[in-house]
Amino acid sequence: MSTAAVQADPAADRRRWPWALGLPLLLALAFAGNLAAGQEMLTPAQLLRGLLALGGDAPDARILRELRLPRAIAALAGGAALGLAGLLLQTLFRNPLADAWSLGLMAGGQFGAALVIVAGAVVGPAALAMITGLAGLGIVAGAMLGTLAVALAMAAIARRVQTVTLLVLGLMLGFLAQGLISILLHFTSRTQTRIFASWNDATFAGVIWQDFATLLPPLLIALAAAVWLAKPLTALLLGETYARSLGVDVARLRRLVLGAAILLAAPVTAFCGPVAFVGLIVPHLARGLAGTARIGALILPTLALGGLLTLAADLAVHLPWRQHFLHLNAILALIGAPAVIVLLLRARSLGGAAR
Repeated sequence: MSTAAVQADPAADRRRWPWALGLPLLLALAFAGNLAAGQEMLTPAQLLRGLLALGGDAPDARILRELRLPRAIAALAGGAALGLAGLLLQTLFRNPLADAWSLGLMAGGQFGAALVIVAGAVVGPAALAMITGLAGLGIVAGAMLGTLAVALAMAAIARRVQTVTLLVLGLMLGFLAQGLISILLHFTSRTQTRIFASWNDATFAGVIWQDFATLLPPLLIALAAAVWLAKPLTALLLGETYARSLGVDVARLRRLVLGAAILLAAPVTAFCGPVAFVGLIVPHLARGLAGTARIGALILPTLALGGLLTLAADLAVHLPWRQHFLHLNAILALIGAPAVIVLLLRARSLGGAAR
C-alpha cells in the first residue's frame, strides 16, 4: 500500500463532510425506528410518551423498557463492535476479506453452543428444560467458551506462523467446526436442533438489561486498545519492514490486535449469535466515507456505520410482517454484499483510470 493511500485527500474531505454530518442523524433515526418497530408499531407520539414515562407501568413504557430499548442498544453496540473488529483484522492481515468469521471465532462460538445442546440431549430432558427456562443462558455460556477456546488457540499459533498462514488456519478451523456441528446435531432431536437454530440465526432481541454487565466492559476495553494501537497499525499498512523501522514490535502488535478483536467479537457472538457480514462490510464503507486508510481516522466512522448497519437490518427484521419473519443475517447480506461489490468495482475502476 502506498503512502498516498494512507493519507487523506483534502478535496475528497470537502466532498465527504456532508455525509459525516448526516451520519449521526441517520444513526438517531435508525435507533428511533428500532424502538418503534415490532408486532405493534408505535407512532412518534406513543414513542415519545413511552420514553418520557420509561420508569412507569404504561404499556408503551413497558414495551420500550423491557423489550425494545435493550434490543436497540444491543444492535448499536454489537454492530459497532463487529465493525471495529473487522477493521482491526483487515488491517492486521492486510486482507479485505478478514473478519471474525474468517479467523474462526464465530465458528468456535457456534461449536460451543452446539455442544451445550448435545449435552442437554445426553443428560436428558430435564437439563434441556433448564436451558430453555434460563432463556438461553446455557447456550450463551457455551458460545463464549467456544469462542475463547478458538481465540486462545489462534493466539498461541500466532507466535509461530506468518500472518497469512494464520488467516488460512482460521478459515480451516471454521470449516472444521461447521462439519463437527453438523455431526453433533445429527444426534439431537428436532426440538434441540430448533433451540440451536434460533441462536444460530442471530438476533439482538434476546439481550436483556442484566446481560450488558457482561457484554459492554470487554467492548469498551477493546475500543480503548484500538485507539491506543491506531498509530502502529497505520504504520503496519505500509509493510512490516516499514513498521519495524519506526520501532513497532510487530509480533507484540499482532497479539494485541488479536486480543482486541477477540474482546469485540466473542461477547457479541455469545449473546447475539454469529452476526455475519458486519465485520466484512463496515471497514470498506468507512474507508469510502473517510477517504483515508489511517486507523485513527477510521475508528469513529467504523463504529457509527457498524451500528447503523445492524440497526437498519434489525429494523427490517422487526417490522410487523404478516406471514413470515426475516432473519438478521439474510438482511445483512442483502444490504452489505451489493455495497461491497460497488465499492470494490469503483476502487478497481479508479485504479485503472489512475494508470
